[in-house]
Amino acid sequence: MAKIDQVEITQIDIPPKVVRTDAIQSFVTQETVMVTVRCDDGSEGIGYTYTIGTGGSSIVALLRDHLAPQLIGRDPQRYEAIWRDLFFHTHATAVGAITSLALAAIDTALWDRNGKTQGLPLWRMAGGAKARIPVYTTEGGWLNLAPSELVEQTLAAKAQGFLGAKIKVGKPHVAEDMARLSAVREAVGPGFDLMVDANQAFSLAEAIRRVHQYAELDLAWFEEPMPAEHVAAHAQLLASTSVPIAVGESMYHLSRFGEYVKQGACSIVQADVARIGGITPWLKVAHLAEAHNIAMCPHFLMELHVSLCAAVPNSRWVEYIPQLDDLTSSRMQIEAGHAVAPETPGLGIEWDPAQLKARRKFEPIVVR
Repeated sequence: MAKIDQVEITQIDIPPKVVRTDAIQSFVTQETVMVTVRCDDGSEGIGYTYTIGTGGSSIVALLRDHLAPQLIGRDPQRYEAIWRDLFFHTHATAVGAITSLALAAIDTALWDRNGKTQGLPLWRMAGGAKARIPVYTTEGGWLNLAPSELVEQTLAAKAQGFLGAKIKVGKPHVAEDMARLSAVREAVGPGFDLMVDANQAFSLAEAIRRVHQYAELDLAWFEEPMPAEHVAAHAQLLASTSVPIAVGESMYHLSRFGEYVKQGACSIVQADVARIGGITPWLKVAHLAEAHNIAMCPHFLMELHVSLCAAVPNSRWVEYIPQLDDLTSSRMQIEAGHAVAPETPGLGIEWDPAQLKARRKFEPIVVR
């Protein structure tokens, strides 16, 4: 039986490819915290997590001081036991974003190692429900773009074969949102899916006001209309409209998704594999949603989510926002508007060692 005998931690900061703003924030830089788990049989796995500009050093400290030392001597195949033990080891800081993001770096490294040793890609290891998933783009829908730019970039996405596009909303007045969205809808026509995302910007009253106007545009969903902690408000909003309500990128534990499902507060689940704590809890969220006939449309991290969406039957979309291109030799393959799950054993991400070394923020921290 193999045992973990070394854990390496580093961080690489990646600037966004384009300016990215939404109703409450800007995407400053992707702080990419990476964990390599090495075992005494020579096997290893690489995992990662991220922030959009702050908190990376806190994740590194939590991994270095509290989580990585607990891995030494553990059986890497017992990922369920490891995840739970690490969660309770840091129980005073859970449930919370930093803890979940740190757990994700370890959990994805374990899945990568186990897939490589078994010769299986992640999507087959985790269920193998289907080999391809429809893909939509968010990269041309940021709130800083003028209506003419939104139209131009969404038409370009349609021409490139994307089946949908997400447009950020949250301008000071609903009329501004409607002008932007209406221009895009008129340009792309009725057969192209449009999603909108408020990034938690609205009160319940404002969300109801806006969704009633958005509804005429035949939207695929209205994403994060209000702060994620207001479960009952989302249930009220959903009851007031025919527009599907999507939530999940700002939730950090399975139990919060359970509350949304219990209260009938969402139509679509968007768990983020890093923010939920890794692949192990992500799959539980997906199966919880499946049990209630709710679609899974995860947030960001397309390089991981393409495989996870392929693993489960209730996935509906993969979100296209490229961010790892500078660090990898692999790319997400898209055919006829569908993302194709990679067959590479492990996570399916082929890292470029030279770029990882050149771009790291500090010398790797090694825990033995």
